[in-house]
Amino acid sequence: MSKEDKRIRELAHQIWESEGKPDGAHDRHWEMARKLAEAEALTPSKPKPAAKPKTAPKAAAKPNPVAAKPAAKKPTAPKKPKPPAP
Repeated sequence: MSKEDKRIRELAHQIWESEGKPDGAHDRHWEMARKLAEAEALTPSKPKPAAKPKTAPKAAAKPNPVAAKPAAKKPTAPKKPKPPAP
């Protein structure tokens, strides 16, 4: 079995499963899978991303005194009292 036939078979099986495994739809699933495989073959593949170069570990940097401070909290406005219930 060729590589293309194996791919069509895989796709047809996935289609069959996605439709709830119906009986008697083999030819339709095979044709759908054949068209999908053909479209895959015509679609240019994305180039693989280049491997990132390995860098040496950075030396321990001095802590930034500005960044080390916790953020100051804003004062909140006092809540308005609710009017009494009627």
